[in-house]
Amino acid sequence: MSRFAEVAFTPSVRDVQREQGSDRAVARMLDGAGPERLGPDEAAFVAARDGFYPASVGSSGWPYVQFRGGPPGFAHVVDDGATIAFADVRGNRQYVTTGNLRDDDRVALFFMDYARTTRLKVLGHAREIDPAAAPELAAELSEPRTDGRVERIVAIRVEAATWNCPQHITPRYTVEEFAPAVARLRDRIAVLEKENADLRAGRA
Repeated sequence: MSRFAEVAFTPSVRDVQREQGSDRAVARMLDGAGPERLGPDEAAFVAARDGFYPASVGSSGWPYVQFRGGPPGFAHVVDDGATIAFADVRGNRQYVTTGNLRDDDRVALFFMDYARTTRLKVLGHAREIDPAAAPELAAELSEPRTDGRVERIVAIRVEAATWNCPQHITPRYTVEEFAPAVARLRDRIAVLEKENADLRAGRA
């Protein structure tokens, strides 16, 4: 939390905090801590996600946000919580994020659990790694990973992380999250349909 505040609370941000009367409340976060690592709770949260939003900045100064998706756990927490890494597969071949990282390695990541209205924000430094040059890491990231041709490994050295306020996160559910409830409804409907059919047969 403190390192995140140290990075994110720029002089302009502190000015707004003073204007809005929140500067004293957030001042305790500014204690000058160094780079952080993801703890067990954060690592488990990342491992359970089937996607996240990375943001980078191009040489033009414009920010760019995209979505990276895959099976839960495709984003791996390695190096004892110091790094998030994943096998980056071929997509639309625009390579905007990849190109941006060659000018500025700083990134921001949003990991979202919409169903439980929980959000983890991570700041870090990202770099490309040739899978052939790091076979052990490539093997570690191969299961699970996103389907497709692996073009590179992306490794993000964690600088800071913080859990964000759940307010205003609208709950949303994946097909997999809905499946158990839908299965119970189908089973109940099947029972009711059979009872209905038996009743009709008895009246006939």
